[in-house]
Amino acid sequence: MNGCIAVINAGSSSIKFAIYEDETALFRGRVEGIGASPRLRVADAAGAAIIDESLPAEGLDHGAATRRLLETAVALIDGRSVLAVGHRVVHGGVNYAAPVRVDRQVLADLAELTPLAPLHQPHNLASIAAIAEAAPHIPQVACFDTAFHRGQPDVAQSFALPRKFADAGVRRYGFHGLSYEYIASRLPEVAPALAAGRVIVAHLGNGASLCAIQSGRSMASTMGFTAVDGLVMGTRCGTIDPGVLIYLMDVYGMDARALETLIYRQSGLLGVSGVSSDMRTLHASAEPAAAEAVALFVYRIVREAGSLAAALGGVDGVVFTAGIGENDPTVRSAVAAGCGWLGLELDEARNRGGEARISSDASRVAAWVIPTDEERMVARHTEAVLGLVDAGPKAS
Repeated sequence: MNGCIAVINAGSSSIKFAIYEDETALFRGRVEGIGASPRLRVADAAGAAIIDESLPAEGLDHGAATRRLLETAVALIDGRSVLAVGHRVVHGGVNYAAPVRVDRQVLADLAELTPLAPLHQPHNLASIAAIAEAAPHIPQVACFDTAFHRGQPDVAQSFALPRKFADAGVRRYGFHGLSYEYIASRLPEVAPALAAGRVIVAHLGNGASLCAIQSGRSMASTMGFTAVDGLVMGTRCGTIDPGVLIYLMDVYGMDARALETLIYRQSGLLGVSGVSSDMRTLHASAEPAAAEAVALFVYRIVREAGSLAAALGGVDGVVFTAGIGENDPTVRSAVAAGCGWLGLELDEARNRGGEARISSDASRVAAWVIPTDEERMVARHTEAVLGLVDAGPKAS
C-alpha cells in the first residue's frame, strides 16, 4: 500500500484520529473539549507526545475540528498521500450491515438514523461532510458499530411488538461492534483456547455494554435499539422500564426531547452520584452517592453477565476492555466477585497489571484484559472496501 489511511472516530465532545500505513499506526491523537475548551493532542508511534496545544473555542464545531485534524494529518505524513479516510459510524440501521464507501445517498440514509443515536450519529456525519467538502477527491468509508451484531439469531434481535414495527426496523441492533470485532480478532493470538469458545466481552467506558461471542460471532448484546440500553454508563441510564418514561411524561410533563436529554445526558453515573460521570472521580470521592453509583454500575454488569451466560449456554472466558475495563482493577475485581458463581476467580496480583490473563490458575473461567482498538479495525475495513488489501482478519 503506497500511502496512508486516516481514521476518524467522532464522539459527542471529542474526535479521535489515527494514521495508518501498512497496518502500522504512525500517529494517534484527538481533539477533546469541543464546545468548551478544545485541545489537540497527537502522539507518535511510540506514544511520545508531539503536539499538545489549545484551540480557539469559537467556531470549533465537529466539522471545523475535523478539518483541523485533516490539515494536521497531511502535515504529519510529510508528502505521503492520504489514500482514504475511514469513519466509525455508530448506527447502520437495517440497510447497512457491512462497511461501505460513502456517497451522497449513503450520507442521506445515515442521517435518517440520527434519532436512534442522537449523541453520536450527527457528529459522525459532520466529520464525513467536512472531509467531503475539504478534500472531495479522497474516498471515505463508513464502518458501523451495529454491523458485527447483525449475524445474531433472529430471536436475539427481536422485540415482542407487533410485526409491523419490526418490518420498519424496530429491533435490537447492538453497538460497540467495532470494539467487539477487534477483540474477536485478537483472541486467536492472545488466548487461542477461547477463540472458538463462549466469551463475554465487557466494553466498559463512558459508554458501556457486554457482548456474548461464540466462535468469533456475536450472539447477544446488552444494547438494543439505541445505545442508551443495557448497562449503567457515564451519563446514560441503561435499561429502564418504559413505564417510567410514561410516568415522567404524565406527572412531570416531560416531552420527547426532555426525556432524551434525561436518559442520554443526565443519568448514569452522573445522575446517580450527583458528582461526576468519570469513574476515577467517583473512586476518589467521599460522597456516599458516589459509592452507590459505582455499586449500581457493577451490579448491572453482573446481572447482564448472567443473562449472556444463559444465551451462550455457559461461559469459557470473560474479556475486559475499553477505558474502565482496561484500567480499573477495582471494578474488574468487583465484577469478578459477582460472577464467582460462573466459576470466575481473579488472581489479584495479575489483576493489578495491564494486558494479560488476570484469572487465577484454578479459575474455571478465564479472564483477560485486552485493550481494544476501534481505529485499527476501521483502517482494516477501509483498506478492504477500497481493494487496497485482501479482506479478512489480521492479527494485531
